[in-house]
Amino acid sequence: MNNKTNFEERAKAVLAMEYLARQINDEEVFEPWLSIGVADGDIDYGCLEINDDNVDDLGYYCDDENFRDLMTAFLKCMKNAWKSGGLYCNYVTSKDASDYKTK
Repeated sequence: MNNKTNFEERAKAVLAMEYLARQINDEEVFEPWLSIGVADGDIDYGCLEINDDNVDDLGYYCDDENFRDLMTAFLKCMKNAWKSGGLYCNYVTSKDASDYKTK
């Protein structure tokens, strides 16, 4: 990370991306997140706080290049989720692209 990096801001983004990625309603779309996103087990499910258990892993994901790659992976997963099953959270499934007419 460079001198201008705000670790806390990036860490919060990593936690949010991890939480939302785990709501993807299609295993095949979610699976790449485990290899190119946040590795399974690095952050406890549902954790949205920086704590002693995840600060080291968050440091890795907040590095400039890793953070860039993580955001890219997240966007790709969300794009694919939009096309296939949307998100499922707390007994509610989002609409996906098939629910919308495109021009």
